[in-house]
Amino acid sequence: MGDGTIGGEFAPHVLREYSFIADGERGALIGPRGDLVWMCAPSWDSDAVFCSLLGGVSEYVVAPTTTRYTWGGYYEDGTLIWHSRWVTTSGATECRAALALPGEAKRAVVLRRVVAVDSDAEVRVALTPRAGFDVHQAHECGVRDGVWTLRTGDLHLRLSGIPDGHFRDGRLEAVVAVPRGGYRDLVLEIACGEPQDSPVDAVSAWARTERTWRADVPAVEGTLADRDARHAYAVLRGLTSSGGGMVAAATTALPERAEQGRNYDYRYCWIRDQCYAGVAVSAAGSYRLLDDAVHFVSARLLDAGPGLVPAYRIDGRAVPTERHLDLPGYPGGTGIVGNWVNQQFQLDVFGEALLLFAAADQWDRLDRDVWRAVEIAAGAIEQRWTEPDAGIWEIDNEDWTHSRLVCVAGLRAAARIAPARQSAQWTMLADRVLADTSARCLDRRTGVWRRSPDDDRVDVALLLPAIRGAVAASDPRTVNTLGAVRRDLTQDGYVYRYRHRGRELADAEGAFLLCGYVMALADDQQGDAWRAVRWFERNRAACGPPGLFTEEFDVIERQMRGDLPQAFVHAMLFETAHRLTDPRS
Repeated sequence: MGDGTIGGEFAPHVLREYSFIADGERGALIGPRGDLVWMCAPSWDSDAVFCSLLGGVSEYVVAPTTTRYTWGGYYEDGTLIWHSRWVTTSGATECRAALALPGEAKRAVVLRRVVAVDSDAEVRVALTPRAGFDVHQAHECGVRDGVWTLRTGDLHLRLSGIPDGHFRDGRLEAVVAVPRGGYRDLVLEIACGEPQDSPVDAVSAWARTERTWRADVPAVEGTLADRDARHAYAVLRGLTSSGGGMVAAATTALPERAEQGRNYDYRYCWIRDQCYAGVAVSAAGSYRLLDDAVHFVSARLLDAGPGLVPAYRIDGRAVPTERHLDLPGYPGGTGIVGNWVNQQFQLDVFGEALLLFAAADQWDRLDRDVWRAVEIAAGAIEQRWTEPDAGIWEIDNEDWTHSRLVCVAGLRAAARIAPARQSAQWTMLADRVLADTSARCLDRRTGVWRRSPDDDRVDVALLLPAIRGAVAASDPRTVNTLGAVRRDLTQDGYVYRYRHRGRELADAEGAFLLCGYVMALADDQQGDAWRAVRWFERNRAACGPPGLFTEEFDVIERQMRGDLPQAFVHAMLFETAHRLTDPRS
């Protein structure tokens, strides 16, 4: 029920209530009260122009004028076109929202259409843009024929569809009436330069957006969850730029654990996450997101060689160093942008890249340049596999077992598609890495993979190498490790990464939804279909009404934790939905 005022004064919502719209170049979060609370422009990693999510005052609200209403909403199938739906005492009102497609690098177009469903409707519109993470108050540049132009920092804004309104102290407010059965279009353009053309025509923009979603998101049939799998693909499409780079999440600084300093900036392209997405899509077919992943990852390998870093901006530039913002932050966290990941070495990304390229080869998607990237990745493993690395969880440098075993899986996959000489060379290297890792990282008493030679704990990531073919499903090391994960790292149908020393599972962190899908794939590999489906169903329910997933799920409070939406969780949902119904898997 609506219980606040418009204008930076809404209390933040729990994450499960936010919807997400995107055009590949940037994204936005919309709360249930019609409050668009997060958007960076012109690009994912640019400064935010709307950031009340992190405690700023900047936002763009379209909501009923009455304070007494209930809220809900839904996506149009196979799209990120979101319908906010409010039921008042007099009837239902909807606001259809999207970022216009195809997306432009230098201009964002936010489409919102207010629909009076079954009675006359009246909504309030409040636009408070502040570029630079709330630093630059907007000032009015002019209004003509219902079109308002504003400027904040280096950004120029143009809002169409508001015939009457008033602007004061950086805030444009208006009340819009819509007769029963009618609608009113609001079009907000945000650009780096002053607009030189006519305002965007709403009807044409909606038509192009609908066509693009239909063309870009394939039909999904015959999986465990067709609707959710297709929605997961749409989320991944929304997170993927025209250059192929897929950001790990749309937001920054949403805490994984309250007041523990575990909030990060995920508005960048992690090589590992991009590989997960490409491999996931390959389970369904030769679709655009597979080509995007291959293009982006191979380009980074060709450019950086063995010096590949774990993450990049969508244009391939380096990730900026972490810094703090002068904002309160989302409750439980602090405002942070940038990431220290560019100072890390993560060995497993080379193995994941080889797995991606081998998956793409199944659909005949490798060209000469990509094959050069295959050779570079294999060469990097040969050169660097003995070096300590930060590992999949990006912590202290160790000889992480997972990193080495994923390289084994990648080498074996690459060997299957390589000419004879390279195939033999890479197979021998895989055997050598596996033998050394088994000698140093296997618990001889239990037959379970250890996290590292110096860390005797089990880690759910150690299930992935067997799923990807490093060792056989029937290998005792595979079977024993799966049993240890099931015994030590699961709770109520959810899975944790590893056990923090001296702490109970739920006290240290939330369950990792990625890990739940890994368990489903591992049990499926063992022929245990009942358990596999149980993991899948439990973890795909860990979302809110918009069907979006964060990285972690608080099992005790049944709440989502971390940045939203987390790409690799949607990728693993998509893959698992397909593989659990594929007799070849």
